[in-house]
Amino acid sequence: MGHPFPRGQARCLSYANGEAACKVGQASSLSRGKGKIRVSPRPSAHSNAIFHFQSPCGNLAIVTAESFHLPKYFQISREIIGRIQSGELKPDCLAPSENDIIAKYAVSNTTARKTLLELEKAGWVTRIKGKGTFVKKYTIERSINRIFGFTKNMLEAGRKPSTKLTGFHLRNADHVMNVNGRDYRLKGPYCEIERIRFADGIPMMKETRYISLKLCPDVHKQNLEKSLFDIYERVYGLQMTEFDQSLSAILLEGDWLETFELKKPIPAFHVQGVTLCGKGLILEMEDAVYRGDMYRFSGKAVR
Repeated sequence: MGHPFPRGQARCLSYANGEAACKVGQASSLSRGKGKIRVSPRPSAHSNAIFHFQSPCGNLAIVTAESFHLPKYFQISREIIGRIQSGELKPDCLAPSENDIIAKYAVSNTTARKTLLELEKAGWVTRIKGKGTFVKKYTIERSINRIFGFTKNMLEAGRKPSTKLTGFHLRNADHVMNVNGRDYRLKGPYCEIERIRFADGIPMMKETRYISLKLCPDVHKQNLEKSLFDIYERVYGLQMTEFDQSLSAILLEGDWLETFELKKPIPAFHVQGVTLCGKGLILEMEDAVYRGDMYRFSGKAVR
């Protein structure tokens, strides 16, 4: 395929999770005009991005990530990850073997082996000697030592986060919560919201949050299906300085089954917490339930 910029250059600067940033180096024949670049990710977050290049004279070319020489094993691993995310390859089922990859993609043994190593390193599959390679059960790890939200947690795990707002109230009275034996009081008024958080369309967590309207006036006018932490920092300029959380085990049954789209009871984590900013100011309180079959919490202690 001919390049739409005969005397120009296109250079890929970065690529991650289906998003790319490119720079067009303008040569002499293009120096008087501006070329346009549009990046369109495919439906799967792990598929190749599509780059639309348009020159000043209107010539258009569509180039995939292959044109930027991403390793073949990496491209194949992204496609297999997409099949896992879509549910085509389910947990505990056999993942494509080296021979399957060789036959389907016409690649060498080395490339097929690198593909499986990439999938294993990223936590999508596990190898069992003498049996084969299997899709791992869907598990997200959350560190209790870090201050970060659900959205960032999911993105770091290679998942696609989404949120559904299910309840909303403005309250004038104070809200009190006991966390690790200490009573915290959030002064009214505050905004109370209920949300279900998803990863790749799977319900992962049901939460109720109580947000200070003194620190975040009119927060209810923001898009509450987006990251609250991003809203706190970007809109209100608040920096979270401390979390105090308690964690306990419960059983999801009764009405919880419908919330989490379950057919039978499963264990879960009940998290209650307070987020502080500045010098001990209560920014929000959290009362949340995380499903225990797909989530785990980790901590680190130093002596």
